Amino acid sequence: MSERIVDTNRTNLLGEIEVAPEVLEVIAGIAANEVDGVYAMQGRFSKSMKNVFGKANHKKGVHLNTDEDGLKVDIYCYFKFGVNVPVVAQTIQQRVREQVLHMTDISLAEVNIHIADIVPEKTTIQELFDLDTEEDEK
Repeated sequence: MSERIVDTNRTNLLGEIEVAPEVLEVIAGIAANEVDGVYAMQGRFSKSMKNVFGKANHKKGVHLNTDEDGLKVDIYCYFKFGVNVPVVAQTIQQRVREQVLHMTDISLAEVNIHIADIVPEKTTIQELFDLDTEEDEK
């Protein structure tokens, strides 16, 4: 796994601006989750329980990595049944790239979409937790 060190420092006449990697994860998570066709972001069971109790975790399902090519974002999500998978995935890539650039002035080298599952219309929250628990066990 790559180091989680991200060059997010900017210097201007007034001083330095540093963006924490967690902020980039939140921006990417919100941007991805707002795309039509995304059912939910994939996260661990404990993070899913926080959502039930009213504490949203906007960075779940988002992982940052850096290498010689630059900053890469991996997004893990569930899609709604019946959507055009390539179109939704490309829309996520575009929105995440645009929002991160717009909000932080940081260009992403890659935005990789990992579709964990397709969720039927009548899926309960418990069934979604069960999917996350199965992923944690692997």
